[in-house]
Amino acid sequence: MLEEEEAGGGFTLDRLRAAWSRRKWLGIILFAVPLTAVVTLVMALPDVYRSSATVLIEGQQLPQELVRSTVASELEIRLKTLSKDILGHSRLQELISRFGLYADLRQGASEGPRMEAAVERMREDVKLELTESQTNRGPQRNTIAFELSYRGRDPQTVALVTNTLASYYVEENFKARERYASGTTEFLRNQLSESKKRLDEQEQRVSALRTRYRGELPQQAQGNIARLESLNSQLRLNNDNQIRLVERRDILADQVAQARAEAGVEPDEVRLQRLKSELATLRIKYTDLWPDIIRLKDEIAQLEKQMALPKPKKPVEEMAPTPQVLRLQEALKSVQTELGLLKAEDQRLRKDVSAYQARIDNAPQREQEYADLTRDYETSKELYNSLLKRYEDAQIGQSMEQRQKGEQFRILDAAIPAYSPAAPRRARLLLAGLGLAVVLGVGAMVLGEILDTSFHSVDDLRSFSAVPVLVAIPRIVTEADASRRRTRFRAACAAVLAGLVLTAGASYLVASENETLTNLLSPPKAQS
Repeated sequence: MLEEEEAGGGFTLDRLRAAWSRRKWLGIILFAVPLTAVVTLVMALPDVYRSSATVLIEGQQLPQELVRSTVASELEIRLKTLSKDILGHSRLQELISRFGLYADLRQGASEGPRMEAAVERMREDVKLELTESQTNRGPQRNTIAFELSYRGRDPQTVALVTNTLASYYVEENFKARERYASGTTEFLRNQLSESKKRLDEQEQRVSALRTRYRGELPQQAQGNIARLESLNSQLRLNNDNQIRLVERRDILADQVAQARAEAGVEPDEVRLQRLKSELATLRIKYTDLWPDIIRLKDEIAQLEKQMALPKPKKPVEEMAPTPQVLRLQEALKSVQTELGLLKAEDQRLRKDVSAYQARIDNAPQREQEYADLTRDYETSKELYNSLLKRYEDAQIGQSMEQRQKGEQFRILDAAIPAYSPAAPRRARLLLAGLGLAVVLGVGAMVLGEILDTSFHSVDDLRSFSAVPVLVAIPRIVTEADASRRRTRFRAACAAVLAGLVLTAGASYLVASENETLTNLLSPPKAQS
């Protein structure tokens, strides 16, 4: 069994040696041609350098509780907006012209398709990568810095372009934040002006309503009720005082009449007035059917008839009142004066009671009108106060941005010229080319053996057919055959060598100064 395995292994090794003997030049050629092309291509590719600048994102320097920033957009969104502006056509065209970039693409052209190609190429060469940190509150991450990189042929120029782009980000971020803050302040100023105008108009309407319905407003209802109660109390007190004064007047009138009667000097006019006062007093308490009232009416009627008749004048001495009569008349006059004042006050109180009662009756209607008007006024006032506070906060935020106390970009690490090229990655490319050449060479040999159906030995024939082989005649090589073989071999070597030279030349022409091919064979990290 062991001998059979060794025989089988030897048979396989012999077949490999035979296949190598037959197909070695095919394998060598298909190995050498791509390897030559790859080596020449990789070694002829131009060096591309990359420089990076780190821009730190500094947070707001003032406490958020004291000053609230008016720039509310997310940092990532603002970075994308800044990138759109900085990597715009005009800005990149200015940089290309300033530093003389992509001369092979532009070839002296300042505008047109060639400049467009250079601008697009520069956009591809500029990369932005965010640096994030995880917060202690959860999986949320915050951007704290970003790395800006640029690649090109000259390391000095690449570093200058990178630092220029980084300074653009710093400047444009400051301008953008100041622009956002100014825009917010201007917007709030306009809104505040319009709100103030509406508030003034509504305040004028409310003031006109208060003036027109003075005393009838809802907030004055309790005061009106209290005032009405006070007026009614005063009116009742006034009536009581009038009754008391009427009684006192009647008493004084009786005393005056009695004093005059005693003195014999009571005139008919005084007696008539006294009787009328007594009648008025009794009518307050009793009806006209009361006996005393009927008696007084008869006396008043008789006295009026008597006074209507002509009478001779009495001597002045007989009509002079006594001191007691004068004193009583003076007291009676004072009571009558006080009674007149009470009656005037009674009229005034009744007028005031009617006015306040009308106010109370009109209060529900005025309350609805006032509520409809003040509802809009209060809403406008709250809106105005809210806008005023926001406007003041926006002014503080704008001042903070102008003084660069808000969030800002700062170049932490400036770009420096690179000492070694970032592309092409020659070691990797050479290893890949070597692997490709080996695969092509071996593959060609295997494929040639598979497609070749001829018999190369007696064993091949015996394994194919059951007919016995009687004799094997070896190849007879003459001197002429050997000479022809050497000639063909030299010609083939020359052809292969020429092909290798042509391949190397073509690869060199393709790769030389071909920065695009370098970028394709060594792609950078994806832009964030």
